[in-house]
Order: sequence, then C-alpha cells, then structure tokens
Amino acid sequence: MNILVLPGDGIGEEITQATMKVLDTVNECYRLDLNFEFEYIGFATLKKKGTTLPDSVFEKAKKADGIILGPISHLDYPSRDKGGINVSAAFRVGLDLYANIRPARSRKGLSKFGVMDLVIMREATEGFYGDRNMVAGCGEFMPTHDMAMSVRKITAFACERIARRSFELAMTRRKKVTAVHKANCMILTDGLFLREVRKVANDFPEVELEEVIIDAMTALLVRDPGRFDVICATNFYGDILSDLASELSGSLGLAGSINAGDNRAAAQAQHGSAPDIAGQDKANPVSLILSAAMLINWLGNLHDIASFNEAAAKIEATIDLLLQNPAKRTADLGGPIGTQAFASAVAEALIKS
Repeated sequence: MNILVLPGDGIGEEITQATMKVLDTVNECYRLDLNFEFEYIGFATLKKKGTTLPDSVFEKAKKADGIILGPISHLDYPSRDKGGINVSAAFRVGLDLYANIRPARSRKGLSKFGVMDLVIMREATEGFYGDRNMVAGCGEFMPTHDMAMSVRKITAFACERIARRSFELAMTRRKKVTAVHKANCMILTDGLFLREVRKVANDFPEVELEEVIIDAMTALLVRDPGRFDVICATNFYGDILSDLASELSGSLGLAGSINAGDNRAAAQAQHGSAPDIAGQDKANPVSLILSAAMLINWLGNLHDIASFNEAAAKIEATIDLLLQNPAKRTADLGGPIGTQAFASAVAEALIKS
C-alpha cells in the first residue's frame, strides 16, 4: 500500500512526525507493508512554486492508496488566482472524497459532559461552501461593495450516497441514524436532503431514522449525547456538529477524521494549523494519529486485510490507555509532556504489547 504524506502548515510538520513514529511502529510490528512518500504543500510550496497545491502532488494523490494530510492554513492563503488553493477542498472535490467521517466518544477523565459514542457522517463536496459548489468561479460573490451573496448547492446524488454510507455504518453499530436539517426554513435544499435520506431509509428497515432540526440538535448533543449513534448531515451542519461533539468528548485535539470516497481515503486531523504554537513541541498529535489509524482501518475493510484492522484497533486502544494517565497528556489536556514525547510513549507501548 502506498501512502502519500503531506505535513501541511503550522504544527503540521510536528504532528506528522509524531504520527509517523506510531505508523512506523505498527508497520513493522504488524508487517503491514506500507510505503510512505512525503511531499510538501501549503506555504512551503507557495513560496517555491507559486501554489499551495502543485499539480505534481495532486497527481500523486490520485495514484496513492491513501493520504495523510496535515493541517493547512487556508484562511491565511492568498486568493486562488495567486496560488492559494484550499487543499482540503481540492482533495474532497477533485478526488471525490465525499464522506467526511468524524467519530466522537467520551474518555474517562477527559469528557466534559455525558457518555457518548457517535459518528458524524458529513457530506463534503457541496453545500454552503463557496469554494466547492460551482464548476467555474466561486459560490460567493459581491454584486456591489456593500452586498455579498452565497449560493448553496444540494444535489440528490450527493445526499443519497452520504445517507447510504450512514445507514451502512449504522448497521455495524447500534442501528440508528439521525438526519440533521433545517427544512422548516431551508424548504427546498434541506427538503431535498430529507427526501433522499427517507428513500435510503426504506432500504434499511432494521435502522431507526430520526430527524432533528440543526438548532435543536446542538442543544441535544450537549444535554443527551448518548442518544445518538450515526449522525447524517450536509456539509456545513456536519462541520459545526463535529467540532462541538469532539470538544464535548474531551478536546478537538482528540478528534480523528477521514475523508473517504469509494476507492481512496485521506486522514486529516479535525483541528487547524495552530501557527501560534508551531515549532514549540506543544501540539497534541492525537487527532492526526487517530485519523491515520482510521485510514488504516478503512484500507483494511476495503481490501479485506485483517492485520490492518488489528493495527488500527491497537493504536486506538493504546492511546485510550495512555490518556487515562494525566502524566501522559499534552499541555492542552493539562499534562506535562510534548508532542514527540507522547508519540514515543504510544510507540513504546505498542512495541511492549
């Protein structure tokens, strides 16, 4: 298996280095035969090549079995015509990585509210995001200096497939899907989303479907997170809810995430590039490590390779065990150790187990 590794911006270099310590360990221990190729993107290539995503890197991404994508500082990039390509959006749309899969669960001593174990299935190729819903140009525009407008694109095709992936996942879990919407106001767009979800639900009679309005959903997620299993949402709603759920589970720094298509997936931490702490060995690498573990598990499922699934499960179990010890936590969790020390602790525990 060939994995393309792209460290990204800010803390990306550090947490990618930490993630590779863990991946190199399981690669050897479980004989996974993973081959890693490293390339630069973001500000590093903007300075040298005039673009945050060189064509050569994108071509390699199309041929890779999987991708590890570090955090990017796209908010600070110049405009697209000056080379500032949002790499996340380019991969999700260009590689058709339509399912942004974001689990959130409580951990002993870290979770801030009730017990939870849920997965948010976020459609990632359209919606309110102006950089990915037009074949040419941008979905945001300004007719005058005092007026800004945005186009939201929702298609039956995209809604159907994220709904189907949600119900398929629910069949392997607690058999419940919550569809999040605002159809009381967004009558046509969210109405279309709900129409497609309901149609898919007919193919899965064993799975319970509930429909919750987005504003009520945020309250329920805080009040009673344990009621949710798989949450299916369009792009914008899913983005907001996944950050909320991750924070409730303990920290955004603990949130794994993959962007999956039908034949390829990319691991990507949920958080940003945190340039204010870059180079200081303070960043929590757990999110990217868990994202990489999710990628390995996804590849194991796709290609029916049990050792991949075993390695991924072992990474997650080892991190859970370490995080129970306050002395093994990074600064964002009130602990004393740095980025690389945590990664070394995970690698050492994996070897001993």
